[in-house]
Amino acid sequence: MRFGWVEILLIAAIILLLFGAKRVPELMKGLGRGTKEFKEGLKGDDNPPKDPKSP
Repeated sequence: MRFGWVEILLIAAIILLLFGAKRVPELMKGLGRGTKEFKEGLKGDDNPPKDPKSP
């Protein structure tokens, strides 16, 4: 199942109609941030976050 340009444009138009032009950049920022965090989580950080309660 491959997406061509027509399908991609159709999906983009539907998203634009559903969320409006002002919300789309916010949605893309959130998607990018989530993707970045997911990739960092897959890498596996060797240094776990410090517990603020421990000295």
